[in-house]
This record gives sequence, structure tokens and C-alpha cells, in this order.
Amino acid sequence: MAVKINSPHIMPPNAEPAGRQEQAAAAAREQKDETAAGGILDEYTKSEPSDAKPSGLYRFEQDEHGNRKLVFDDPKKDTRTCTGNTDQVDREIRKLKEKAQQLEQQIQAASGDEEKKAALEKKLAQVKSELSQKDNDTYRRQHTIFS
Repeated sequence: MAVKINSPHIMPPNAEPAGRQEQAAAAAREQKDETAAGGILDEYTKSEPSDAKPSGLYRFEQDEHGNRKLVFDDPKKDTRTCTGNTDQVDREIRKLKEKAQQLEQQIQAASGDEEKKAALEKKLAQVKSELSQKDNDTYRRQHTIFS
């Protein structure tokens, strides 16, 4: 024996009445039409006005035509400049060269006194060895003052 029920209140669990499906489809079409026409767009609105500088790497600016453009601030691009100063090293080298020249002149002048000549030659050898240690690029780089 089969029983037929004609009640509109009894339906399968995942079925919707035909009227509701048509209403949902019509609402979706209306929303799509408004969005396409430029009526509804998502937009971020700040809760509090702030004049603080943006915290991110990107910021908005205006170009020459007044249009908004997105600008990227590169943290690797450093605007500070650094200069190296080797004046102190150059002065040391110049003084050593002058001292070596003076010792050579004193050696030539002391032609008769062998003890004095030997002592001056010993000093000259020390000055020349110090000069050879300081008069090169490595020493200059190590003793450069940066500001």
C-alpha cells in the first residue's frame, strides 16, 4: 500500500522551493550588474584620521597630472654619504720621506767620521723600512678615517 502526501511542508533536506532559487539568482544578477556599472566597490575606510607617516615601504603620492601613484621606498637605498680621509697617513709618509732625505744629506756631509756615518745609515735603514710599511694602499685603507 502506497501513501501519497501532498503537503507543501514536507520536502527533502537539501531542496529549496522553486521561488527561493529564482529569488537568489535574481539577487545575484542585480549585484553583478551594479558592480559592473561601478556602483558597489570594496573600499577601506580609516577609523581615525592620522597625519602620521606611513609605516610600510609603500606610500601613495600624486604624479604631475594629479593622479594617485604607488611609490616604493627601498630601504637598501641609503641617502647618507660617507667620506674617507687619508690626510693623517699622507702626513706621516711625507714626514718620513723628509726625514730620509735629511739623513741622506747628513750622511753625505759626514764623509770623514765613520762612526757618525754608520749611525746615520742605521737610522736611514730604519726610516726606509718604516716608510715601506706605511707607503702602500693596505696601510692607507686600514688607517683611513671615515666621517
